[in-house]
Amino acid sequence: MSLVVVGCGADSQEPSELLGEQQAPLTETDVDVAPECQGIIDFVNAASFETLDAYLPSDVASNLVGYRAISPFVTLSDVSAVPLVGPARLEQIEGGARSEGYIDASCVGIVDDLAVSADDAARMVSLVNSVSSTELHDILPYAWNGATNLLNLRPFTTVESIAATAGISSVSIRNIRNAATLSDPFEDLIAAVNAQPHPDFGATMARHFDRFEITTGTHHYYHHGLECFGIDPGSLPNGASIRPNLADEAEVRAEVESTVDYANHWNPLPASVVTQGLANLDERIAGRSFKGCYLSYADDPWSGHNVAIFVDTVSGFSVMTETYWSE
Repeated sequence: MSLVVVGCGADSQEPSELLGEQQAPLTETDVDVAPECQGIIDFVNAASFETLDAYLPSDVASNLVGYRAISPFVTLSDVSAVPLVGPARLEQIEGGARSEGYIDASCVGIVDDLAVSADDAARMVSLVNSVSSTELHDILPYAWNGATNLLNLRPFTTVESIAATAGISSVSIRNIRNAATLSDPFEDLIAAVNAQPHPDFGATMARHFDRFEITTGTHHYYHHGLECFGIDPGSLPNGASIRPNLADEAEVRAEVESTVDYANHWNPLPASVVTQGLANLDERIAGRSFKGCYLSYADDPWSGHNVAIFVDTVSGFSVMTETYWSE
């Protein structure tokens, strides 16, 4: 590829203008640059060669300017793909973007190939500090030792200390970010369902829960049935049945929608919350496969509970639904 060094004039955009375009409460899609950190990309796209050269070796600055002349950078991955740009250079790029006013304190910085906002980082720390051992291992299915180390070392105060934990990779950090920030509209729907009055029948839902505790608990008076799929049979109580096929997005969507309808029997839920929550769910489950269980139980002869648990086999995205009745 032929590279041409260009852009020796003044920077084409003022940092203050760029900062004004990048404010957002949380990262809502699976991108590698939080909205508050977009200034890092703006910096490598808009800063002059002289400005880049002040923070980077000249050959790296030349490569960046040459590559952006062909195709502007969109993601952090795009920047990382430029020859001579590795972790140390990304750190220098972040420092330049911060010094030149392209990013501010709302952007924590680049953490394991992910540009993380302050709000995202706070959510990530809270998630790692609070979720059950089972859920954390589900979120990090290919980093068992890393999840165990996080559990042993928590509580954490910074996302950087999470990333520095042995066994935690850039994939792990991205999984944790996604688990912490990508399902807010769906969690708003869950909160609305759970806030409904619960007289003789009702429904509850959850995004974060301990599936091991739910499936192995023995505190209920009657257990009517436990059917699981994709769960290690050795972790289930005696009498559990195992079906061979995992759940798909259609099964998860149908179960959640049925539970919302059950809670919304008299239409008390705001339509926008339902619509946005289900749309967000659809984004999280599209094309995915899920392990999980169906559980029926009763605390007395005059009531009944039906529980469904679904856990994404790769990302650990989880949802629990429960409907109940009583006489």
